[in-house]
Amino acid sequence: MERLCSMFRSFFLSKKWFLWAWVGSVLILYVTWYKVQQSVKINEWYGTFFDMIQKALQSPGSVSAAEYWSGIMDFLYVAIPLITVAVILEFFVRHFVFRWRTAMNDYYMSHWHVVRNIEGAAQRVQEDTMRFARIMESLGVSFMRSVMTLVAFLPILWQLSQHVTELPLIGQVEGSLVFAALLSAAFGTVLLALVGIKLPGLEFNNQKVEAAYRKELVYGEDHEDRAEPQTIVDLYKDVRKNYFKLYFHYLYFDVAKWVYLQGAVLIPFVVLAPTILAGAITYGLLQRISSAFSQVENSFQFLANSWGVIIELISIHKRLRAFEKNIWEYERAGGEPYPLPAE
Repeated sequence: MERLCSMFRSFFLSKKWFLWAWVGSVLILYVTWYKVQQSVKINEWYGTFFDMIQKALQSPGSVSAAEYWSGIMDFLYVAIPLITVAVILEFFVRHFVFRWRTAMNDYYMSHWHVVRNIEGAAQRVQEDTMRFARIMESLGVSFMRSVMTLVAFLPILWQLSQHVTELPLIGQVEGSLVFAALLSAAFGTVLLALVGIKLPGLEFNNQKVEAAYRKELVYGEDHEDRAEPQTIVDLYKDVRKNYFKLYFHYLYFDVAKWVYLQGAVLIPFVVLAPTILAGAITYGLLQRISSAFSQVENSFQFLANSWGVIIELISIHKRLRAFEKNIWEYERAGGEPYPLPAE
């Protein structure tokens, strides 16, 4: 746990970054919750609007132009604020990520005299801090949105399950739609976790061979006896070998991922087949069920949808953890960081 903290301590436990780290996080969570609530309103709009569409198609003239355009405007009243808030949030999040990266950068650079001779040190400070902050923020927001979406939509989906007469091959199940969404997501998560189990280690090795190749090229810029053709050829062979191995493992991982994700699109219609064929629901209710099911299933699928990003994060974390080990040993021996000039 100590080793993990350095990546967070420099930002979340720093007085300098208190407002950005904590107030910024609360703001991001609050706005994310607002976006989820707007999604609930849009789900409710689906039911009303598409029931009106069904009525208009079945009985021409039964819906006036004023009612139709009023339904369109109801959507805009929800969508326009949602779009505005989403754009502002993305702008704020980009600044949030850069501050986190800056905090990590300052921490590492204050110990540069300790780690400068480690292979790939420049890459880890310049690139890995940027990617780590960006991925952590992205995954964190996605995870919290998934949790908030479940809190908001699970009761809705449970209530909508009352309209589903039975599940294919299973029969009647209380909360049938929730059960189906959970089962689908659990299957996908376990499948992709097993199929992609080798990828984090390969990504880690990939960065090691890339760092060695980059380092030799940098040395070759200033020293004529470095980056000789045979050395470069040998180093690039390592790069190619690891990439080809990585591509092979991603091949079957991507097959599993896309087969599962595309197959999941059909699950609501498979689940609803007996109900649809029995004519037990209206078109508007079908749209609400489909929307709510998609929201809940996508939330349950957080790990499945994020597995590729999680693999990248594990690789980055391994590199930074190995990098920081030297700093912790230096600090335990009583070493002090070098103060950085004020901006």
